Amino acid sequence: MLLSLTNVSKIFNGKIVLDNVSLTVDESDKIGIVGNNGCGKSTLLKIITGSLEPDRTNEKDGVVSFAAKTSVGYLEQMGGLDSRNTVMEEMQKVFEPMHKAIERMRAIELEIERGDNFSADEYQQLSSWVEANDGYNTEVKIRTILNGMGFSGDQLDRTVSGFSGGEKTRLCIAKLLLEEPNLLILDEPTNHLDFKTIMWLEEYLRTYRGAVMIVSHDRYFLDRLCTSICEIERGGLQRYKGNYSAFIRQREENDVRREREYEQQQKDIAKLEDYVARNLVRASTTKMAQSRRRQLEKMERIEKPFHDEKHAKIHFTYAVEPPLDVLKVKNSDISVGEGAGRKTLVDDISFEVRRGEKIGIIGDNGIGKSTLLKIIQGLIPHEGTVRWNTNVKISYFEQEGKNLNRELTVMEELHDRYPSLSDLEVRNLLAQVRFVGENVFKEIGVISGGERAKLCFAIMMQEHGNVLILDEPTNHLDLASKEAIETALEEYTGTVIFVSHDRYLLSRISDRLIELTNGTYREYNCGFEKYLDILRAEQAEEKKLADAAKFAKAAEAAKAKQAKTYRSKQQRSADAARKNEMRRLEKEIDEFQKRIDDLTEEIGREEVYSDYELMSGKCAEIDELKRKIDDNFEKLIELDE
Repeated sequence: MLLSLTNVSKIFNGKIVLDNVSLTVDESDKIGIVGNNGCGKSTLLKIITGSLEPDRTNEKDGVVSFAAKTSVGYLEQMGGLDSRNTVMEEMQKVFEPMHKAIERMRAIELEIERGDNFSADEYQQLSSWVEANDGYNTEVKIRTILNGMGFSGDQLDRTVSGFSGGEKTRLCIAKLLLEEPNLLILDEPTNHLDFKTIMWLEEYLRTYRGAVMIVSHDRYFLDRLCTSICEIERGGLQRYKGNYSAFIRQREENDVRREREYEQQQKDIAKLEDYVARNLVRASTTKMAQSRRRQLEKMERIEKPFHDEKHAKIHFTYAVEPPLDVLKVKNSDISVGEGAGRKTLVDDISFEVRRGEKIGIIGDNGIGKSTLLKIIQGLIPHEGTVRWNTNVKISYFEQEGKNLNRELTVMEELHDRYPSLSDLEVRNLLAQVRFVGENVFKEIGVISGGERAKLCFAIMMQEHGNVLILDEPTNHLDLASKEAIETALEEYTGTVIFVSHDRYLLSRISDRLIELTNGTYREYNCGFEKYLDILRAEQAEEKKLADAAKFAKAAEAAKAKQAKTYRSKQQRSADAARKNEMRRLEKEIDEFQKRIDDLTEEIGREEVYSDYELMSGKCAEIDELKRKIDDNFEKLIELDE
């Protein structure tokens, strides 16, 4: 055990945020923490990290205890970095004790050369410590982590102050991973990360040798990584075994079970109360009635199940069916800016959209995804042809609700768009997206991003478009609202063209993908899961080719060096043995990698990740196989040289 929480509570301004929360964290746990916005997730993390004290009514309550071996690493958004350092200097700070130990060893070596053996024992201790902690490979570790987090080349020599907020967050994650705490606490770690970086982080954390606690709205990330999910609701914490999908199933099953148990107990209580009321005053049945009354008094009452009615109810409909061929884009460019400042992101893009398709547009930030949505609607100038068929009615969700009038109230915005609707009809429409009470009179400029998104959904429901165009529709939404919009899009029979970084949404909704990259694009006639399989296969092939090129270059250099050198019989024999050994090592590497691939697939299965001991064993085997591959690579390089 690394961490234990016992009856932790916290009250803010008279509101109970956490109510007698208890939790234990073991060495290999991968725990996802979920809940609605404001439920207490960040409060729990602050209590664990010591930046906030729990409320205590007695000494046994509010206890946060760590094992002596526990080292905690906490992701602070854009915090913990010295902006004056370069990226490499900042990462090297993690290994300062190691560097000092190596410097001391060099100094002792000089002393020994002069005949002074006084510090020989200290040298032996330092040497053992450095080797045990892989101290001679710190730069390799740094470059591996930084490359995985999207930093390479000249970026490593740039000062931290020159990076954006999102890039600094990625640097914080990289630094935290290099520190290798055995309890890693991450708050929304996938913010500001592209698909490839998230995939790298997922794989890294899945085989991480310590425990991981994650607060995240990225359900796909929670699905791929977590072995248990903790939900915070109404101050309480309930832990579920398995990943996010398993949590959803178990929660639904628990809700049904609790509802049945509550209803059955209410029936039993009603029968007992009726018996007592009818028989208490009758002499012949008084004792039996008193017995029933005592039974009622001793009964442990089941609390009435809580039904959160605050979830949005979104449903998109349309009346006019468009033709089979909905949209044709031919030889269009994707460009931003005007005049001399105009920049072309993609020179030439062509694609077609058919009725009922759900097309996800993906790519890095700033690559032109939102611009493409505006181009196909004719909102900005472009080259080439964009042709919509007849009977097409577009309903557009613009990112951040930029098409809303921020000076109007929520009610006024809808009345302005639909003057024929009565106040009651507008309120009913807003109630479906959970705008109720005085909130409908708030100005749009002061409501939250999530509330603006819900208002946009209400407008879209009233528009009855047969083509929905959405730009990051799940941004700013809590988990319940994300599930509501996903269900609405899944049930919608019209055409959907959407931009999103939400992999769970992409996985659930898209049946085709258009990926924008630097200067070009690529179409995938498949869903998101198949796209990921293709991406992983291409990355594996790239790595294989790079490794082959590296070894081919080393072999060519060795061959050229030895071409002019006379070799004796013993030398030729040794060379043959060396080549045999290299072939054996390469064969082992292939076998180890195949076993790693098999294990990686296995730990994604529910029967594995839901079994703590089995999951731990497979992760440990992956670590050992990776170590063996590294050892074989080092031996191959030595044999080549």
